Amino acid sequence: MVKTAAAKTVKVKLVMGLIGTRETHRATVRGLGLRGINSVAELEDTPAVRGMINKVSYLVKVVS
Repeated sequence: MVKTAAAKTVKVKLVMGLIGTRETHRATVRGLGLRGINSVAELEDTPAVRGMINKVSYLVKVVS
């Protein structure tokens, strides 16, 4: 019997443009799967993803 636990997810929205930001922050935003302003990505809620969100918290917003 295989149990499939429902993986918790988090939705992230890009609310600011990337012009003038650090290259590492731009790479982090791309790593989150976000492209343009107001794009939304639904990601698995892991410590790595939470760290990426924390790094660029001034650019993104967690939506429900």
